[in-house]
Amino acid sequence: MSGTIKLVLVGLGLVGRRHADVICKTKDAKLVAVVDPSEDAHNYARKKSLKIYSSLEDMFIEQSPDGIILATPTLMHIEQGFYCIQRNCPVMIEKPIAGSSAEALALVEKSENLGVSVLVGHHRRYNPIIQRASEVILSGKIGKVRAIHANCWFYKSDEYFDAAEWRKKSGAGPISVNLAHDIDLLRYFCGEIDFVQAQAVESIRGFENEDVAGALLRFRNGVIGTISVSDSIVSPWSWEMTSKENPVYPPTSESCYFIGGSHGSLSIPDLTLWGQNSERDWWKPLETASMDYETADPLYNQIVHFINVIKKIENPVVSGREGLLTLKVIEAIKKSALTHQSVKVET
Repeated sequence: MSGTIKLVLVGLGLVGRRHADVICKTKDAKLVAVVDPSEDAHNYARKKSLKIYSSLEDMFIEQSPDGIILATPTLMHIEQGFYCIQRNCPVMIEKPIAGSSAEALALVEKSENLGVSVLVGHHRRYNPIIQRASEVILSGKIGKVRAIHANCWFYKSDEYFDAAEWRKKSGAGPISVNLAHDIDLLRYFCGEIDFVQAQAVESIRGFENEDVAGALLRFRNGVIGTISVSDSIVSPWSWEMTSKENPVYPPTSESCYFIGGSHGSLSIPDLTLWGQNSERDWWKPLETASMDYETADPLYNQIVHFINVIKKIENPVVSGREGLLTLKVIEAIKKSALTHQSVKVET
């Protein structure tokens, strides 16, 4: 496929508008329409001189897009995803891929049978920081990876929840909404997760979901992982606050991921490598080095990759099946937190 790729964006919320801004910066794609019934979306479309539709059905009557981005609430992903792939239209679905792994599996299998690409919006994989960290790990600079920790603490304002009532409901807590990105990266760095043990505490604001949770993860290769998440802690230790990826978050100089190996350790996103060039000994001094990398907007990189997948010159980095595997870990964490039992992750 050659020429300009025609994209349609479904959902003009916080993430959807970021996608719209990025598409406008790409030379090989054009945003030809948006789908969103809200008044805000119609106002946005008028300002940008974009075609706007209230439903996918209405859009497909007039448009023949080369690809679609679904930035809608999670519970809408499956129905909309099926609608797109049944019309032979590649789709990139914001994370998580679906509300349940059973639904996600049905969508993934259908897309694979039809040969229509499905990508999942775990955009952090496209960040040069993450790609450089993966290179460091694979190079053996820290030796054999033994443990990994991810911290995801921040404070979401009351206005954030009041703006959308669904954010207060069961299933919309930080385990589902926020951990999906972190779990995806832990899998990217260390491979598949076999078992989880988790705990969660109900919201102190009286919402139906949790507002703090933690999990112990056992990876198939023997790595032990720990992860902690909360949307009610004032803290500098989260990807949002440390990566400088999104300018709406005030940056800090801290890190939020820590990977420990037999010959050294790596903190992310500051990419500080810790090790000992001589004898490995806790009584010996540690040496540090900062890993270099080139800055780039991961959302832009992700859109460029989606365009290349549509053109069939690249395979998906985060396929529907990758999104499914991450969702299965999230489900296992939820189940473990509910039952207080260790849960095997089905793969």
